[in-house]
Amino acid sequence: MTHDHPAATDRAAPRPFGRLLTAMVTPFTADGSLDLDGAARLAAYLVDEQGNDALVVNGTTGESPTTSDAEKERLVRAVVESVGGRAQVVAGVGTNDTRHTIELAGAAEKAGAHGLLVVTPYYSKPPQAGLFGHFTAVADATGLPVMLYDIPHRSGVPIATETLCRLAEHDRIVAAKDAKGDLVATSWVTSRTDLAFYSGEDALTLPALAIGGVGLVGTSTHLTGALTKQMIEAYDRGDQATALALHRRLLPLFTGIFRTQGTILVKAALAAHGLPAGTVRPPLVDATEAEIAQLRADCADAGLGLPS
Repeated sequence: MTHDHPAATDRAAPRPFGRLLTAMVTPFTADGSLDLDGAARLAAYLVDEQGNDALVVNGTTGESPTTSDAEKERLVRAVVESVGGRAQVVAGVGTNDTRHTIELAGAAEKAGAHGLLVVTPYYSKPPQAGLFGHFTAVADATGLPVMLYDIPHRSGVPIATETLCRLAEHDRIVAAKDAKGDLVATSWVTSRTDLAFYSGEDALTLPALAIGGVGLVGTSTHLTGALTKQMIEAYDRGDQATALALHRRLLPLFTGIFRTQGTILVKAALAAHGLPAGTVRPPLVDATEAEIAQLRADCADAGLGLPS
């Protein structure tokens, strides 16, 4: 639902998936196969110890480009079975093929997912009319709420402000994961629609809250989740000094987790903590000793030790 007046800002913004979500890595066994028991344990850790309100599975951080459709469905079922009674499970279903995305959306719904994350079709660079048609077709295909994923530095195409405002009129398009890094564009959308905006960049969570965002879909939150939740809650209650102090404390990991591809360092950190992670699948490569040493320094700078 769109608004032509400031009424959208006169009440608390909707939070359809809570405040804190983590884009969960997909644990693999030593031989590279799917570790469903590990996924269930990792999901429980992220919800019960790191404070996540919801988890995104089968996103890019979950190595969706290298998991099969069958593996994706099994992963959703395992995570829903593990934490679905106390957190939402949002399934990444986006591809650059509308028909395939609809198939994945239907499978995720049958597997028990509570919502869908749909990324901008990548590489083929469709025009805005194509994006509108793609997102609308996926939203029409199931009964699940949809979070759009706007990440032009990966997809090649931004979702334009006018397109987002039109998409917000769809009953099931309720949120956006915003990794565009354009706070002015985001401000226009949050002022004109009821779309719930979740930062898609860990370090921009606090500024996103200031312009109408509602939370974060994070990567470093495998490690920083509990403190990030405290930051969001501090901002909510008007304690901006505490929120800013936590933002500054966590910056070394908000940014450091992306010194190389985020999945690589998250899995290295989880392994150091004895949590399920495993190897990565090619073309990703496991963290080097030098990268792990730098990660340990970044963790120390954030006051979060990484076991040797």
